[in-house]
Parts: sequence; C-alpha cells; structure tokens
Amino acid sequence: MGGATGLKKALGPVHLWGIAVGLVISGEYFGWNYGWKEAGTIGFLWATLLVTAMYATFIFSFTELTTAIPQAGGPFAYSRKAFGPLGGLVAGYATLVEFVFAPPAIAAALGAYVHFMFPDVPVMATAIAAYVVFVGLNIVGVKQAAAFELIVTVLAVVELLVFVGVVAPAFSVTNFVANNEEFTTAGILAAIPFAIWFYLAIEGVAMAAEEAKEPKKSIPVAYIAGILTLVVLALGVMFLTGGVGDWRNFASVDYPLPEAMAVVVGKDSGWTHMLVSIGLFGIIASFHGIILGYSRQIFALARAGYLPSVLSTLHPKFATPHWALIVGGVIGIVALLSGKTAELITMSAFGALVLYIISMAALFKLRHTEPGMERPFRAPLYPLFPGIALVLAAFFLVVMAWFNPGIALIFVAMFLPAYGYFLATAKVRAEKDVEITGNIIAVSAGEGVLARGDTDL
Repeated sequence: MGGATGLKKALGPVHLWGIAVGLVISGEYFGWNYGWKEAGTIGFLWATLLVTAMYATFIFSFTELTTAIPQAGGPFAYSRKAFGPLGGLVAGYATLVEFVFAPPAIAAALGAYVHFMFPDVPVMATAIAAYVVFVGLNIVGVKQAAAFELIVTVLAVVELLVFVGVVAPAFSVTNFVANNEEFTTAGILAAIPFAIWFYLAIEGVAMAAEEAKEPKKSIPVAYIAGILTLVVLALGVMFLTGGVGDWRNFASVDYPLPEAMAVVVGKDSGWTHMLVSIGLFGIIASFHGIILGYSRQIFALARAGYLPSVLSTLHPKFATPHWALIVGGVIGIVALLSGKTAELITMSAFGALVLYIISMAALFKLRHTEPGMERPFRAPLYPLFPGIALVLAAFFLVVMAWFNPGIALIFVAMFLPAYGYFLATAKVRAEKDVEITGNIIAVSAGEGVLARGDTDL
C-alpha cells in the first residue's frame, strides 16, 4: 500500500477552499429547484434560510473536530472516538449513503445539461458513460491535481456570477412572488432536502486534513470562506432564476439555469452556450470528487472491518481500491436507472443529516470526556452554535421522514444488513491490528475526498 503512512502535505487554504466549494458547486446548478414544486419560491426561500442557518452553525462547529483530529479520517473517526465502534458504524453508514446516492443525481444533471445542448444525445447514455469513464479513470490511478480542481471550481463560480450578471436586468419581483398562493407551511418543510442540496458534501473537506500544510490554520479559513461563498451563490442563483419568468417552468428540470438564461437571451445565445459548457466543469468537479469520496470511504470501512475485506483490496498494478470504486459505481448506476433525481437527492440528504447529528453529538461528548484535548479552533458561542446545528439537523431529519416515509424506510432497511454484519464480525475486528484513529485508516479515509491530489494509496 504505497504511501499509506503519510500523504504529501501540499494543500494551502486556497486549495482547500477549492475542494470545499468544488464538492458542492454542482448543487448550485440543479436539484434545489425541485423545492419550488413543494413550497413555491417564497416558501422555498424560508426553507433555504433555515438550512443555511444549520450549515453555518454546523461548519463553525465541525471545524473544531476537524482541526482537533486532523489525521483521523473525518466523521467516521470522530464518532468512533466519542461513541465507540457502533458510533463509527453509524457515521460511516451515513457518510456512504450521502456520498453514494449523490453521484447518480449529479450524473443525471450532467446528462441533462449535455442533452440541453445536443438534443439527440440521450440523458441516460451520458450519465452512465460518465460513471464508466470516471470510475475507470480512478481505477487506473489518474491523478487530479488540487490545482486543477481549484481551476475548474473557480471557472464554475465565475460562470455563476456571469449568470447573475446576465439575468439580473430581467429580474422581476412580480415574477418571483407570483403563483405562491397555494403553498403552506407543510410545503416549506417538504422542501428541506432540496435546500440541503445547496450545501451538501461541504463537510468532505474534513477528509482532506491529512494533506493540508497547516490544517489547524488552513482548514478553518477554507471552511469559513467556503460556506460564505456558497451562501452568496445559493441565494443569488435562487432569487434570480425565480424572477426571470414563470418559475414553474424551471421547477421540474435538471438544468434550471440554462432554461432561465434562455428566457432572457435565447437558447442559441453564446451566453447560454457558455453557461452550459462551463457549468459542466462544476458538475464534473463534484461528480469526480464525490466518487473518490465514496470509494475511499468504502475502502476505509472495509479495512477497519466494517465491510467485507474484499472491498479494501488494492489493484495489483495501480494500487487503487478498484472493488470499492466498482461496487459503489454499480450501486450508483442502479440508482440512476430509477430516474428519480429528486428521490436520490432526498436519500443523500438523509445520510447527510444523520452524519451532522452524530458529528455534533460527538463534539459535545468529546468536550465532556476529553476537555484537555488540543482544539486549535473552538466552536464559537459554544454550546449555542453546535446546539443550533444539532437541533435543526434533528428537526429536519424528522420532517424529512414524515414527508418521505418510503425513502426513510429504505434508509433504515439498508442499515440493517450493515448492522448485522457489524455484529457478526465483532471478533474479526477485535483481532485486526489496526488503530482506527491512527494514520493508516486516517490516510485511507482522508485520501477519499482529497485523492484529487494523489489517488495512489
């Protein structure tokens, strides 16, 4: 396992900002607009403000864990340290659900964007091809430098700013507030998972700490700058898209921004073509990064004894977790074939919320049990900030389960075999000569999201 005991510390705060925003940036291009079907533009605005409050307080609190345990491999390790092996299982499972079910939704949007430009190209064909290409490239160990990730993220951000600039003159408050009469408080609550999509996966930077030059300093800067960037983009894109025409025409498509720009300047305009072309970079950045994330998370859990050991097997030539990549890809393609983008977003949000809840609970627990732990960054206004994040995440989880009982049951049902395997393999895990909070597993999980800098394990 080449390089498993230490990754090159090459990432500064700007690179980490690029990763934080890059993992999430596709969520600004699509997915959130399904919330309009549930709550209208005004109701979805309220849902977005509530979710933004959760993410802001969560990130400021989560940063304490990330900097206190910078080589631990993310939420899986925080929860195991606080709550033992079962805590690690819950956090690991939640992370996998979030990272395995987000890529098929992103792939569907990728296919939709290509189809928008080239109507003869089927959406599903492009989406499946994207899986095959990116899983295949990662198996052969293709390295996506952090500098490249930063470039495509900056391009995606600039393109969103261009979108704002082009459509802003056509914005009308009348358009934004029209056709909202039938929506209720229940609709606001039902729109929660689509507001979460604006920010989902930003916590993935936690698994990049192993490669940060000065994680105690650079990670807080990256997280705070990242969440501020995303808040500005989310609110700007949502307002302007909803005010350039009849927003109901954008509420059920996987490419709302090109549709909105086409209303203003025409589908054949160079501005519209540029939006789609550069927007693809943002979608690809998120798609590629999250695929790397699920593969390394599967690998780390399997190596720690939480999943079958075959999933921790490295390719004999390329030294990459090929089975983890393939299995996650197969699950993603099966989910993609369902054609249920909105439902996939909701499932991913279920995983994210459970992850947020157990992470905040771990923060409280470690404050109590390990008060002397070095904490280079401390959650501001403790216990208020982590408390707000915990309460809102728990509330959102209950709300989502109420409005999506079928998806909630599937989420729980998928956990049962994982828990059964966990119970059946307790002895095997006890015999493993692996320290979960040490460098080996930390590197395995840490490489997951940040493997764009070095995919070789």
